[in-house]
Amino acid sequence: MTLVAPPRGDSATRTTRTVLPPPPPAAESPREPRRRLALLRATDVYAVLGAAAASLSITALLFTRLLPFSGGLGFTLIAYGLFLGLYALLVSFDEDGPAVRDRVAAVLAQSLGLLMLAALAFVVVYTLWEGRKALPHLNFYTRDMASAGPLDPLSAGGILHAITGTLEQIGIALVVTVPTGLLCAVFLNEVPGRFARFVRTIVEAMTALPSIVAGLFIYATAILTLGLDRSGLAAALALSVMMLPIIIRAADVVIRLVPGPLREAAYALGTSRWRTVWHVVLPTARSGLTTAVILGTARGIGETSPVLLTAGFTAVTNTDPLSGPQISLPLATFEFIKSPEPTMIARGFGTAAVLMALVLLLFVAARVIGGRGPGRLTRRQEHRRVLASRRDAARFAARSAARAEEQPDSGSRASAPTRSAS
Repeated sequence: MTLVAPPRGDSATRTTRTVLPPPPPAAESPREPRRRLALLRATDVYAVLGAAAASLSITALLFTRLLPFSGGLGFTLIAYGLFLGLYALLVSFDEDGPAVRDRVAAVLAQSLGLLMLAALAFVVVYTLWEGRKALPHLNFYTRDMASAGPLDPLSAGGILHAITGTLEQIGIALVVTVPTGLLCAVFLNEVPGRFARFVRTIVEAMTALPSIVAGLFIYATAILTLGLDRSGLAAALALSVMMLPIIIRAADVVIRLVPGPLREAAYALGTSRWRTVWHVVLPTARSGLTTAVILGTARGIGETSPVLLTAGFTAVTNTDPLSGPQISLPLATFEFIKSPEPTMIARGFGTAAVLMALVLLLFVAARVIGGRGPGRLTRRQEHRRVLASRRDAARFAARSAARAEEQPDSGSRASAPTRSAS
């Protein structure tokens, strides 16, 4: 503490002022190591490469020098197991236990994903490669097999009858299953109760229904009992039995994920339950519902046995789904592949390639139609919204101008009595 006196010439009372010394510099606390949030680091790459090289080397040594092992599958499994163990050992040098388990789980998940992607790519590439001889021919898409036999070259015949049958059958099935499946999913979520639980149990049980059972069910009920011909309509009904539980189950999960406050806000505004479902729930879950329809379509478009039981087989194009046998792309692929002739096998792989392309087109079309996210407007809706805002602005300007014209008139009327009184 320091006492400071005023100057001698100053007549003010003697006062004291306390001056504190400056605080000592604070000791720097040790900084905690920052956690790196990068998904991929150089050490991870080195650990993966080192573990892969070591596992391959050890597995090759075991198969060639130490143990009497053989076979590609065993080599792959042992190498992969050693890779996971060595990778965990390398990561443990720099990380603790939870981080090691996290890295090993991440590598396991990524490797399985790469395996599935490689398997899918192999199937697609192999199908396109085996069908490369049939796909370039234009007649392959514009003709049927009515005038072509197993020994005819690829320049004769085609799969027009299979394409027509598939499009008609899957179209009828979608007309039946989409409204029915979405309505059932809405019922399961909006009207809970014992009956809803019973329906959900039946839907979950039908998800694992074998396709041959669905075909036998339609064959026994629609064809034998009701007298319906073996036709594309019967095949579409069998496909509907296969597609319906898939669509209901997926749509049920999607609608269940719609936030509850959206429904509560609609109810607070006085909206009825079904109007809330139509204007709030379904638009919010639009993208998920589209995915549900795509999953159901992918399940139905690849079925073979229900179509064979209910629609039969034909080599002629039949555009009438109500009468006469009709064939689909999966059934045509099966019939072509089981033939020993190379040209028929090429037609079978070409038909499979066309089926994959058709599924891809349906997927893109469904995404374009219903893939719009919640809250996003279409171009027509945005145009209407702009026009409505312009009309509202014009009406507001007209009302403001009318009010401005009325105010001077009212002021003049109010001043007139004052002048007369004066």
